[in-house]
Parts: sequence; structure tokens; C-alpha cells
Amino acid sequence: MNSVQIRSAERALSVGTWLIVAGAMLYSILTVTPLMAAHTPDEWDWTAPILPLVVDAAVVIVVRLDAVLARLGGHGGGWPVALRWMTGCMTLALNVADSALRKDLVGVAVHAVAPLLLIVTAETGLAYRRAITAALTAQEAQRRAEQAEREREARERREADERRAREEREHAEVQAREQREHEARLAREQAEREEAARRAEREQTEARERAEREARERREREREQQQRERERLEREAAQRREAERLEREAAARRERAEREERAARERAALLSGGPVKEKRPEDRARQIVAAAFAEGLPVRSAAELCGWSVGWVSTRYQEHRDTTAGRMLEGAAS
Repeated sequence: MNSVQIRSAERALSVGTWLIVAGAMLYSILTVTPLMAAHTPDEWDWTAPILPLVVDAAVVIVVRLDAVLARLGGHGGGWPVALRWMTGCMTLALNVADSALRKDLVGVAVHAVAPLLLIVTAETGLAYRRAITAALTAQEAQRRAEQAEREREARERREADERRAREEREHAEVQAREQREHEARLAREQAEREEAARRAEREQTEARERAEREARERREREREQQQRERERLEREAAQRREAERLEREAAARRERAEREERAARERAALLSGGPVKEKRPEDRARQIVAAAFAEGLPVRSAAELCGWSVGWVSTRYQEHRDTTAGRMLEGAAS
């Protein structure tokens, strides 16, 4: 039986005991009160229930304290035993007194049931509680012993695990130290090889950089020489182009001067005829008007030289002005 079942039985015992105590108290009060009322003066009849209540209260105290002491595994000595039996006997005597005085043996037997049941239940409940307490104590002791045994085994296992772990750790440390020494030796050898390789590579790199620097300087000198030669050729070409441009401009100025001179002679020839009475041919008149416009002559003078009307000459002047303005705009745009 486990502790849960024991506690369940203890609760059942407690509930049953208190039911019996409550029933016995109620039955005792109902039985003893008429007896006390018959042996009490009439003016004090109201005190009849006090005695059974006092006795039953003593019973409650005995049952309750016995339950507590039994649960704690203690013993109150002789006085609790005396109180328990005294209250039981008093309850029994009070319950059967009325029937005994009337020499009613059946009534004595009937009224003795509840007090005897209460007395036996109190003693039995006390024995049960002590037995339950002893069982719980034994189970607790067994549980503690098992717990101590488990803790001891766990401690031994833990110590064995720690010892094994320490040995494994020491072995691992030895292997790790040897591995580190081996790796350090390999690392030194590797570092020496890498240093030799770096030194050789550095020498090759320096030689290559020196060769590249010399080749770069040589290319730079060649490029500078080519640049100077190209600049000299460009300067000579620019000088030639400038000379050619100046020569072309001079030729153009000479040609323009010759054209202007021929045009001036032609205009002079056209304007040298003086005023006329008759109209010149239109082509000839147009040439005269153009020459007069170019020389800045007034419209009337041009009309006198070509023989045409002033209106016609004014129209030709306006055409020449428009043409001159258009050429000026084209020149400004270009």
C-alpha cells in the first residue's frame, strides 16, 4: 500500500469517527436531558442539557487530541487515557441510568449501544491512527533509505564518471599537447618553406618590377621624343597652313580689289554719260540704276541718267536695298 492509499484510509477513519462522535453526542443529549430534568428542580430545568454537553465536549477534546498525537507519533501519558475512559464511562452511565433506575434491562442494553460504540471507536481509532502513523513512518524511513541509497549510487556513479572524465581529459590533454607540438613543428617547417618561397618570389618580383620600370622609362622617353617630333611637325604644318591662309587672303583681297576696281570703272563708265532725254533700254537702265545705287546717288540723279521715271528708279533702289539687307543678314547668320 502506498502513501496515497494510507492517507485515503486515514481520511475515511477520521470521517467515520467524527460521524460516530456526532451521532453519539446527539443521542446522548436526547437521552440524558430528560433524566437530568427529572432530577433537577423545576426552576432549573433549562440546565438539563448542560451536563451531557460538557461530557460530550470532553469526548470531542479526547478524540481530537488523540488524533493529533497519533498523527505526530507522540503519546500524552496516563492522563489522556484516564480522561478518555472517564468520559466514556460517564457517557455510558448517564445514558443507561434512567433505564437502570426503572430496572429496564432492554432499555439499558439499547442505551448502552451508542456510548460503548463511542468508547470502542475512540480506542480503535487511536490504535488505527498509531498503526497508520507507524506505517507512514516506516514508509518514510524506507523512502529516505532508498533515497539515500539512490543518492549514494548516484554519487558513486558521478565520482566514477568524474574519474573517467578526468582520465579521458588527461589523456586528451596529452594527445592535444603532442598534436600541438607536431602541428607547431609542421607549422615551423611550412613557415620556413613559405618564407623561402616568398623571398624567391620577392626577388623575382623586384627583378620584374625593375625590368618593367626600365622598359616603362624607355617607352616614356620614346613617347616624349615622339611627342616632341609630333609637336614640331604640327607647328610646321600650322605655320604652313597660316602662310597659305595669309596668301589666300592676300590673293582674295587682290582679287576683290580688282573686282571693285573693275566695278568702279564700269560704274563710272555707266554714270559718265550724263542726263538723257530719252529712256535707255531697260537692261541698260537697270545697270545705270545699280551703279547709281552703289555710288550713293540720289533717285532723281539716277532717273536723269537712265531716262526712266523717279517711281521706277525708286522701286529698283528698294530692290537693291532689300538685296543688300538679305546679304547682310546671311553674313551675320554665317
